[in-house]
Amino acid sequence: MSESWRDRKFPNTLVLFDVDGTLTPARRIAKPEMLEVLKDLRKHVVIGFVGGSDLKKQKEQLGDYVIENFDFAFSENGLTAFRLGQQLESQSFIKWIGEEKYAKLANFILRYIANLEIPKKRGTFIEFRAGMINVSPIGRNCSVQERDEFEEYDKIHKIRSQFVEALKKEFPDYGLTFSI
Repeated sequence: MSESWRDRKFPNTLVLFDVDGTLTPARRIAKPEMLEVLKDLRKHVVIGFVGGSDLKKQKEQLGDYVIENFDFAFSENGLTAFRLGQQLESQSFIKWIGEEKYAKLANFILRYIANLEIPKKRGTFIEFRAGMINVSPIGRNCSVQERDEFEEYDKIHKIRSQFVEALKKEFPDYGLTFSI
């Protein structure tokens, strides 16, 4: 047990929450009621959050003081981590894959998206993160409504699943995992 959590009722219990889909609807702001529940829970156990987004986006969802309000914070799928407000050592996607391979991957992705015939495109198609890249055929700058519309369109036209298959075929030797 860490001395930091001696005041907790269950100091050896860590409860981790996913951000999108658990603490908040995907890419939306946490409800005040949820933040109150977490505040109360923290009196009893050690709490943390885990998510794929970078810390900036997680702050938009969970509040500016998210690092102070959680005992552990894991952004970018855990590659950016905080314990009691202090950043821990982290890793980097770009260090692992290398600039040359990343450039080939990014160029392929941008060409692929440029050739897609979809109803809307809203910019920022590749978002670089410490531990991964987030690729969005519609663009990360789309509104929540546009995101929902694209999801319905994708259910019919399978844009993302076809994209994943194209990436797997083009980069079988990169050691990457592609997921939707």
